[in-house]
Amino acid sequence: MKHLSTVLDYHNRTKHHSHKYAASLGYMDWDTQPNPFRTYSSVQNVPLIFSSINPPYHLLFESDGLPKAPLYLESLSHLLRYSLGLAAWKQQGTTSWALRCNASSGNLQPTECYVIAAPTAGLSDGYTLSHYAPKTHALEVLHTFAAPIEGMGENGYLVILSSVIWREAWKYGERCWRYCQLDAGHAQEALRLSAKSLGWNSTPMGVDTAALATLCGLDQLERFHNDELESPDMMLWISPNEVPNTLILPSIPKLTSVANILSPAHHPWPILAVIDEATQGSYHPSTVLETVRTTPKPSKGSAEIFLKRRSAQAMDGSSITKEQFLQLLDACDDLTDTPDVHFVLFVHRVIGIESGLYCFVRNRNELDLLRQSMSTPYEWKEQDMLHGRLFLLRAGDYRGVAQMISCNQEIAKESAFSMGMLCRFAPTLEEHGPVAYKHLYHECGALGQMLYCEATTMGLSATGIGCFLDDEMHRLLGLTSERYQSLYHFTIGRAIIDVRLATLEPYAHLNLSSEHP
Repeated sequence: MKHLSTVLDYHNRTKHHSHKYAASLGYMDWDTQPNPFRTYSSVQNVPLIFSSINPPYHLLFESDGLPKAPLYLESLSHLLRYSLGLAAWKQQGTTSWALRCNASSGNLQPTECYVIAAPTAGLSDGYTLSHYAPKTHALEVLHTFAAPIEGMGENGYLVILSSVIWREAWKYGERCWRYCQLDAGHAQEALRLSAKSLGWNSTPMGVDTAALATLCGLDQLERFHNDELESPDMMLWISPNEVPNTLILPSIPKLTSVANILSPAHHPWPILAVIDEATQGSYHPSTVLETVRTTPKPSKGSAEIFLKRRSAQAMDGSSITKEQFLQLLDACDDLTDTPDVHFVLFVHRVIGIESGLYCFVRNRNELDLLRQSMSTPYEWKEQDMLHGRLFLLRAGDYRGVAQMISCNQEIAKESAFSMGMLCRFAPTLEEHGPVAYKHLYHECGALGQMLYCEATTMGLSATGIGCFLDDEMHRLLGLTSERYQSLYHFTIGRAIIDVRLATLEPYAHLNLSSEHP
């Protein structure tokens, strides 16, 4: 229970308040801005082929809607390219920066990816551990195993995600650990959607994070700068085949590869190591949502959707339709392993939906507990849509409230609607221990990535909001205990395009003749 108290202390310590934000530098130290690209020295570099696979996005959600791609290097290339690869470069004057398919807080990209592959033509004759380098779309081979990995066979890939916490700490200080976990969830969902475009499945494996650190050499601390260590987040089995019944993770020797240094200097935030250590372990979900999303209407190619996903910087205040609103919420039913997250919606401009405060009870079994937890006397008027899980709490204009709660960011007011992701908090921590704190953020981040992609299919824009006044949101709802906590905010509408920025092809720097399918 010691670690559980650490989690609660950190959670309360890093809440934003109107009179005081969570501790950070309060300014941008541009001289120490972290390099968003990790590389390793003394490794074999395997460039990946650019895939031509581009099925329509809507077919990803039809049962057996797509054939299963073979386990070739080109398929692995596609998986990584359209989940964690570059989506574009933005340029203003002489300054340029990369965008990726997976959303990230402040575009700081703390998430790193490692792949364990069976013998694959073009990669290796043996089982390998590689690091994915998105800037060059290549695999850096860190280790070749002397023997096959027991239980894995040649039936799929093991993908491990980790976080370089310093990348987010540079800007966000103590609250940054939350954002690293949200970003890991975004990356997890980006991988799942990219896998679905291959006809594959992506399944989280309940492996202890300490074992993942050992497997990837992340616990070989001498290979990293002490302020730029990587924290293991999760392992996924990605394959057209079933999850292995038995999987014995191998050990690896001391690796000779050394990680590049990302910043010339660092500001210490001691609490980050404390919360990160407290939340390591293995997570085994006990429930799933018993829902199935409706197959969306015919859409553009999935590769185009993944590449065009953007985080809006400002919204234009225009409306969306009721059909679009419902499709966005319905899409989240595809994530059946996110049962702990509900949406509290600030509906501003949805044609056919009355403006007001709503609750989308994603897991209807939680309805009574949600109502009992909110002391504010709301109406809870059931809406005849989304299988009776959408409730009008109170009609009215909540634009100002949404902006105030979102750290006074106008984007929450000028969108068609915004939301807070309200999580089953204290009971989940009590059932699963401190590691559940990480997992709740992973659930929220995964839902955010799905919302991004679904909005993109409709020509809409979205933005994740990590800066919000935690307890102002809780007071609005009348939450007086920690049974439910809001962990992520989100907004959807139509973006105002910044015409000062030029958009460049994602891999133009590699001098390729063609990058798109």
